[in-house]
Amino acid sequence: MVLLVQRLSKVYFKLENHLHHHRHEPEALQASLQDFESHISICLTQLSKPGSEFLSLSWILQCFEILPSVNKAFAKLVVDIDYPMCKWEENSVEEYLEFSLTLLELLNSISSSVSHLGHARLCLSHAVDLVESSPSSAIERLKAVQVKGSSSIKDGFRKTQNKEDGDERLNFSSKEKILHLALLEVKRVGLWICGVILAGLSGDSKPYLETIKELGGLSGSTLSGLDSSFCEAIKQGVVLKEVRELNDSAACFAAAIEAGNSSHGVEELKRKLQAFEKLIDSLTKEVDLLFSMLLAGRNELLNGIRKVLN
Repeated sequence: MVLLVQRLSKVYFKLENHLHHHRHEPEALQASLQDFESHISICLTQLSKPGSEFLSLSWILQCFEILPSVNKAFAKLVVDIDYPMCKWEENSVEEYLEFSLTLLELLNSISSSVSHLGHARLCLSHAVDLVESSPSSAIERLKAVQVKGSSSIKDGFRKTQNKEDGDERLNFSSKEKILHLALLEVKRVGLWICGVILAGLSGDSKPYLETIKELGGLSGSTLSGLDSSFCEAIKQGVVLKEVRELNDSAACFAAAIEAGNSSHGVEELKRKLQAFEKLIDSLTKEVDLLFSMLLAGRNELLNGIRKVLN
């Protein structure tokens, strides 16, 4: 959804006066959908390259980089089929706005988890600073980074449940049908990414499992292959690579202090703390940026709708 609301709001105001020379027969519409799905597949492939470390902060940052590209592809599809938001069925508009609100709430949860990891890093850094003045205090504070743990995120999903093709959607126009299928995939990708990010940051698979349940599974989705790989990665537990390495380094340093060799391992721990800090800072900026852009775009779109209604 990032950048998407802003892009669609521009489409909403400008596209009606823009001349398109595309054909919109069923075959052409289907081709546009296939192009969209192909782009999504390419984006997701970036997350499953050989050697990808699924449970790592660096991989989580890659997940955030995928979202703008996915949403840009959706905005392009809307333009390609000449179907601006002002022409959407009421249910689609509502579905879109509910989804954007869901992402805002999930980003809040992600931000809280990132802040917790940042605080844990500060505690370890403080312990290193105490080594010379109070070795015993340093040892006491050189404890493993404790992830926040997860709480239920079901309430944050709102009306994001997927509706199967059929029933009332059989009466939708061809463009509305294409829109529905594309929006469904954007929702799947956005919610799945938030679910795996929250799982990694909290050290608990619960957010991810709740996401899969709310989505009704991923059968037939471009996410299915990536999801299978992620499932395999968390079978042994959900611990971020950087957290695990930081904890190992802190434990070794604490043992060295107890043995009377406070210089052993300190530089290694400092390097890991610095690297961890950079990743946390990058992730914090990414979350804040996405939240701000999504909120601003959503408000802009809502204001545009109010102007049309008035």
